[in-house]
This record gives sequence, structure tokens and C-alpha cells, in this order.
Amino acid sequence: MILGSTGSIGTQAMEVVRAEPGRFRVRALAAGGGRAGLLADQAAETGAEAVAVADPDRAAEVARLLAERGSTAKVLAGPEGVAEAASWECDVVLNGITGALGLESTLAALRAGRLLALANKESLIIGGPLVRAAAQPGQVVPVDSEHFALAQCYPRVPAGELASLAQGQVQARVQDVRRLVITASGGPFRGRGRDALAGVGPEDALNHPTWSMGPVITVNSASLVNKGLEVIEAHLLFDVPLERIEVVVHPQSVVHSMVEYTDGSTLAQASPPSMRIPIAYGMSWPHRVGAAAPPVDWTRAQTWTFEPLDHEAFPAVRLACEVGAAGGTAPAVYNAANEEAVDAFLGRRLSFPAIVDTVAQVVSERHAADEPEELTPEDVRAADAWARSRARELIARGA
Repeated sequence: MILGSTGSIGTQAMEVVRAEPGRFRVRALAAGGGRAGLLADQAAETGAEAVAVADPDRAAEVARLLAERGSTAKVLAGPEGVAEAASWECDVVLNGITGALGLESTLAALRAGRLLALANKESLIIGGPLVRAAAQPGQVVPVDSEHFALAQCYPRVPAGELASLAQGQVQARVQDVRRLVITASGGPFRGRGRDALAGVGPEDALNHPTWSMGPVITVNSASLVNKGLEVIEAHLLFDVPLERIEVVVHPQSVVHSMVEYTDGSTLAQASPPSMRIPIAYGMSWPHRVGAAAPPVDWTRAQTWTFEPLDHEAFPAVRLACEVGAAGGTAPAVYNAANEEAVDAFLGRRLSFPAIVDTVAQVVSERHAADEPEELTPEDVRAADAWARSRARELIARGA
């Protein structure tokens, strides 16, 4: 099952399927519906038995296009249809949905007992306690390149058997870890101060130097919000305290993350900047796919550099650490406010520095005293809705 099949993660997953035609069978697909033709093409190509369309208004169009292509796939409509598809009988669910919409699908896949290849970091971040409670040991394999790398840098711990999701199974090994080091390319604005970012536009932010991603994730990479989300994700996956997770800038994007141990040794995972490697591993876990991507060319002279993150110009990571420490609905507020701010930036209604400023303002207005004792999906949805509404108000006022 591929969720978000017409997006960046999903289309690369399809490339992996094509490269290994005898290895994978796609039973179901899900997408928003904005690229209806591509979704119908994918269903016809793979022989998928079900197609879920998150936008119910596009379901009829998808059904018509499927019929034109000779596909008999069952059409499921709306967010509930995507969640139903996530529980469809299969070995692996690849969740490549972008944003908070992925939470229900993540929970549905876990509750159905499916192995979850998780590229939708937002679902873990905003629903951390819910996801951790639903997951069984070894049920989640991280597909984010950074967390895929971290999982491999823990010796004797199989990728997917993560500390937080295995609840204590590897706690003794975690005590040997001094810190996690997550690398960041620095995005298109690396080296610029805050003042120099005031006039940048969407076309500048979308011009990422090393990665090809969807527009929201690309803007998040430029603002370092994505890296802030990844810090929270690493904290939840590996049970390492936030203060022991560090971000360093590595423009070449070859070393994807590192684990530093108490004896002074550091293990790093290196590969070319291709998402096909972690996608393929997530889809075939615990086996590797030989045709995933070419390796690093060790016969070619090359230089890898590392530098500290400029937190003054890019405050999103520190803000994310505060949010992660607060827990509860705070991560949902951070994520929702950012999604609204990014949408406004792409629509040229908000300046680039104001993205994180807006998020910080919305987070500061959250009432921690009103936090529920035990988080529920309804709490997450309510926090998400409030944060979006408040962010839109601030944006309309020229935040």
C-alpha cells in the first residue's frame, strides 16, 4: 500500500516498484486527488485493488479515469477512505502523505497490524503518545533519510526495532549514546543572516541545492522547520532526550545522520542524496533492494564539510525543541501553524522570516494549563484546528 502515491515519496516508491517488478505487488493506492490522471495511471499500471481519494470532490473524476484505463479498483473517498485503505490487507504500508492529514492513516495501519514504513513524520510528531501506544515492537520503520540513518547507526538494533516503540527493549544500549547528530543541508539560504531573508520569494525557497521534494517540505527545509520536526521525531523514535540531539549543517547531504557514543566513537551513515534508498528499505524491510540507487563513488575526490547551525537566522529548531519538551498538543500547534504559514508564503501573502515568527506566536498563545491528561485524536484535531485559525488571523493582520 502506498499512501501519497502521486507526491514526491509516492512517485519515487513507484520507481522502486518498477525497478523490481517481481519483488513488489501494490494492492492499494491513496492520494489527495489533485493529480487524478497520474493516480489512475498508477492504479492501471500496478493493478491496484483499491484507490483512495482524500478529496471526496475528486473521487468521481478518479473513478471515471480508472474506468477509461480498464482498472476495476474500488474507489474510497475522503479522509476516512484513506484511513480505510491504510488498513487494507498487505505486508507494508508506506505512508508518504504530507502533513497532519497522515495521522489517521498511521493509526489505522498500526491498529491493523501492518508494518508501517513512515515517511509522514508529522503523524508521529503531532500524535506521539497515540502512535507509540498503537505501535508494536518492530512495527515502524523510519523512511526519513535522517532517521533511516540513525536506525542503522545503532549496532545490534535492527532498523525498525526502535527504542520508543519497543518500550525498554534497547534502553541499556541507549545509555551508551552520548547524542544523536542530525545533518541538514542548510537549504537554499545557507549562510544568509535574518535580514537577508526578508526579500526572498517562493521561487528562491523552492530552489533546493541537493534534494527534490514537494513544495511544502522544500519550504520547510529552507526555513529549517523540517529539521525541527525531525528533532522531535528522533526524540520520539529513539527515546533520546531533546538536549542530546544536535543539528549540524552538511551541505553535501551525503552523511545523513550520526550517532555519537560515550566512548568518543561516532557512527555515520552515508549515501548519495536519494530518497529511493530509505523508501526501498522501508518497503522491503529487513531486506535491501539492490536497484535502489547508486552508492557513493569512492573513486572520485570529494569533500564533506560540517558547520554549526545559525540559530539566530533559523530559529525553527530551537522552537521545535521547546515544543517537543512541552509535549501534549504543542507539536500539533507548531505543525498546523507552520502549514498555514507556508501556504501563505507560497501564495505571497507572508514573508519568509514571518513563517517561523507566526508559528512562534501561535505556539506562545497555546494554553498549557488546558492540556488533557491523556491525549486523544480529538484533542489533536482540536489543537490543529485552533492553530490553523489563529495562524490565519495573524497572517491576515500582516504577521
